Amino acid sequence: MTALTSRHTDRAGAPARHPGLNLGHAHREGEESREEMVFGFWVFMMSDMILFGLLFGTYVTMLGGTAGGPGPKDLFDMRGAFFETMLLLVSSFTFGMASLALKYRDDRRVLVGWLLVTLLLGLGFVAHELYDFHRMFEAGGVPSRSGFLSAFFSLVPLHGLHVTVACIWLIALLGQLAVHGLDAQTKNGLIRLAILWHFLDIVWIGIFSLVYLGGLA
Repeated sequence: MTALTSRHTDRAGAPARHPGLNLGHAHREGEESREEMVFGFWVFMMSDMILFGLLFGTYVTMLGGTAGGPGPKDLFDMRGAFFETMLLLVSSFTFGMASLALKYRDDRRVLVGWLLVTLLLGLGFVAHELYDFHRMFEAGGVPSRSGFLSAFFSLVPLHGLHVTVACIWLIALLGQLAVHGLDAQTKNGLIRLAILWHFLDIVWIGIFSLVYLGGLA
């Protein structure tokens, strides 16, 4: 890993890092300890992308398999899906601001403030998505009704589960920050969670475009 990064340098002549937040010289202990952890996390994210890719393919294949039951036009609420999209997009922005606060600011209150806003947006997304699922169940859109609904509830709730886990992780990191301060372990956790959070935002854009817009089209 060290040999690999030493062969590639950025414009300033420093060793090039893998994609993600580079803490730099101001956080030497975090920068030196995070390399293997974050690299391994990127490998995990690639495997997760394969899983979502398979579920996207299954959904496209089963899109017409309604078996006489309700289809996308009967179940989907574009206003709700658009609202959920805005919540995630804004949460990705606020997490980006938290990452910048982690790298460039010494005021921990600014970092915690952005993280709390991100957490509220993430929880709002999960709550609204659960409401949408409840509304679909009341309209007869249960997973066992058709192949289309089975594919839908294999893909979309899995993303929601990821967001829920990310929110729980964020709560744990906030607790860790309160107890132990901004140590290297907390910094590494925030960097990895930021990668997951932005990844889930990208996956949701795919869901919104393919599942909701494509389904209604």
